[in-house]
Amino acid sequence: MIRRPSAPNSPPDPKMQRTASAVLYAALVLLALWVVREFMPAVAWACVIAIVLWPAYRAIENRRGFRGRTTAIATLLTLAVALLVVLPVAVTIAQAAGEAHELMQWVHAAQQSGLPVPGFVERLPFGSRQVADWWQANLGGPLNTSAMKGLHPEAMVSFGRQFGVRAAHAAMVFGFMLITLFVILQAGPRLSGTMLRGARRAFGPDGAQLLQRMASAVRGTVTGLVIVGLGEGFLLCVAYLVTDVPHAALLGTATAVAAMVPFCAPIVFCGAALWLLMQGAVAQAIGLVVWGFIVVFVAEHFVRPVLIGNSTRLPFLLVLFGILGGATTFGLLGIFIGPALMTVLMVLWNDWTD
Repeated sequence: MIRRPSAPNSPPDPKMQRTASAVLYAALVLLALWVVREFMPAVAWACVIAIVLWPAYRAIENRRGFRGRTTAIATLLTLAVALLVVLPVAVTIAQAAGEAHELMQWVHAAQQSGLPVPGFVERLPFGSRQVADWWQANLGGPLNTSAMKGLHPEAMVSFGRQFGVRAAHAAMVFGFMLITLFVILQAGPRLSGTMLRGARRAFGPDGAQLLQRMASAVRGTVTGLVIVGLGEGFLLCVAYLVTDVPHAALLGTATAVAAMVPFCAPIVFCGAALWLLMQGAVAQAIGLVVWGFIVVFVAEHFVRPVLIGNSTRLPFLLVLFGILGGATTFGLLGIFIGPALMTVLMVLWNDWTD
């Protein structure tokens, strides 16, 4: 019997190997992201805060006592972030807890005897009788009806439990965020250099430049939103003090947080003005509203576009779309991610049109 010589093994196809490797790498990356999906918000927040703190990191590192001490710098900045978040939240919770007893008493009194007609109704220039009649017919009597079902003690206890669960989850995410932030800051220049080399190797010099511009977009957005928000909160806190609005510091903090989202500060100071109007302080209410809208107009149309637009080189309309669209899509984190994505879009458009 004559045996045929066996066919030699065919050489491997390099193109097929590259395709198989790319598929395998993509599958492993997706699997890893799926495993850590619950911690992605904490990682994203840590990356945003690390980008914002990078100039401060460099400034501290250049000082004589901190050269080469990456662990000490990371610890210092992480503690600063923790205190910056924990202290206002603790003050807010303490003040809210102090008002909880009075709120329960007000709800009980409203259920038993209704709400009296506010004094400012009589001073309305027109329609005072109609408003008073409607108030007396709908809110003047005992409110143990459907109008107050949502304010029963059992419902409020259930709401408190749900709020406690959400607060515990937020605290857990915040804790993991701090740990991740510490690790990122401790890696310091080594991590940033590795990311730039990886982007340059994968996408060329344009990729590294795009990564740097995205970081600048995030840093500029946070700077514009936070600084402008704190400025609006401070100026309106002064107005709250001048107009004798109760809990001016707490309202100023709420205004600063609301002002970090464009055009949301009027929700707070208009509510405070409505309270002044119900107390009969018409002049103070009008003054607060006028001052608030002046502050918001200057901040939103002059200060914020300069702070964000100069760092991102984006038109203000794209910045606004990025902030609002990012908030709609990704929540609070999207406020900072949206402008970075708009920067990528602008860079790609410029490259296409050049």
